[in-house]
Amino acid sequence: MNIIYKDTHDFTEDQLKDLFLSVDWSSGHFPDKLVTAMKNYKAVYSAWDGDKLAGMICAMDDGIMNAYVHYLLVNPEYHGQAIGRTLVDLVKEHYIDYLRICVIAYDTAVEFYKRCGFEISEGASPMCITSLWT
Repeated sequence: MNIIYKDTHDFTEDQLKDLFLSVDWSSGHFPDKLVTAMKNYKAVYSAWDGDKLAGMICAMDDGIMNAYVHYLLVNPEYHGQAIGRTLVDLVKEHYIDYLRICVIAYDTAVEFYKRCGFEISEGASPMCITSLWT
């Protein structure tokens, strides 16, 4: 298996649906919206196994100081191959001159993000208004 990394914003509905539903994220039920969202993110890096989308990371920013990683997901078939870590490294390089890169981590992913250099901010709690169930 040869994973190729790309800097692209162009995905089909099926590629995004398959990836998002592989990790049980409810966003996968809205692939038309995901296609549009990917075009609007500032930074999108993806991992490919041939024509199969194996993983991706998406981030948005204010143009100078702060960036926010919104999506990082890797199809479970590809876990354990450092794909997630490589995608995080691509975003960290993209935002190397920024003062802050933030992520809201699910509890099960906190240790992964710590190994990638993120720290839990004291006195801060993520808050959302959402219609999504995951």
